[in-house]
Amino acid sequence: MGAVLAPLNFRRGVWDWSRPYIMGVVNVTPDSFSDGGRFHDPTAAIEHGVALAAAGADCLDVGGEATNPRAQPIDAAEELRRVLPVLEGLAARVAVPLSIDTTKAAVARAALGAGAEIVNDVSGGLFDPDLPAVAADAGAAYVCGHLRGRSLPEVFAAEVAPAWTEVADELQARLDALPAGLRARTLVDPGLGFGKGASGEGNAALLRHAGDLARRLGRPVLVGPSRKRFLAELVGSRETAALDAGTVGACLAAAASGAHVLRVHDAGLLRAALIVYFAIRGP
Repeated sequence: MGAVLAPLNFRRGVWDWSRPYIMGVVNVTPDSFSDGGRFHDPTAAIEHGVALAAAGADCLDVGGEATNPRAQPIDAAEELRRVLPVLEGLAARVAVPLSIDTTKAAVARAALGAGAEIVNDVSGGLFDPDLPAVAADAGAAYVCGHLRGRSLPEVFAAEVAPAWTEVADELQARLDALPAGLRARTLVDPGLGFGKGASGEGNAALLRHAGDLARRLGRPVLVGPSRKRFLAELVGSRETAALDAGTVGACLAAAASGAHVLRVHDAGLLRAALIVYFAIRGP
């Protein structure tokens, strides 16, 4: 698993990094790139999250605002209207940690009060500098994502693939700027698909060097290749089945490199693949 790391303790379990952990995606949005609208209704989203946990997800990442190039921005009030009923419903029905996928401090604060234990910030604090402090004050875990820009339009306007070492250096700067004590509860995410180049190679290189990133930064690495555009280019299809198969391939390669958390839409498919992978590879 790469770097030797202290366990991450949650109210609903401990991650000791002895294996890769699966983060299941619960999109409560009408415009997500892969499943927009399918789980926009809170009841449907809750049932989907329950199913993901039953299928093997080690945590559930609930998001109310899409972050693809065509997504329309929403305010904090609308984001909270979408996610709070889902978080509250899942907190009563699943035994795995809950994560809030947001770039807004106000949303994170309310979500942590509703049962979330992880703040997944794709901007690494660039969109809302107050967000890391919210996670720190709550004693939550924090996912520090990598991108370049102060808004999604800025991020997607410049599709230049940085080297993994550049990503590492920029994540290091963000780790250094975190509130005291939060770094020990922080995971890093190289930000697959967020302005990482029009071809698949820049994203593939980040997956290939996931373990190097962990060793260099001394933090667990989360990767989120699931159904991303670069996979469609690699497999030559935008069909969900092909993208999910490509996602499994990307996740297994990342796990072999040393990634610690794998964020996916289909937790059951990845769990089965990981069982077989480790059974064959051995300890």
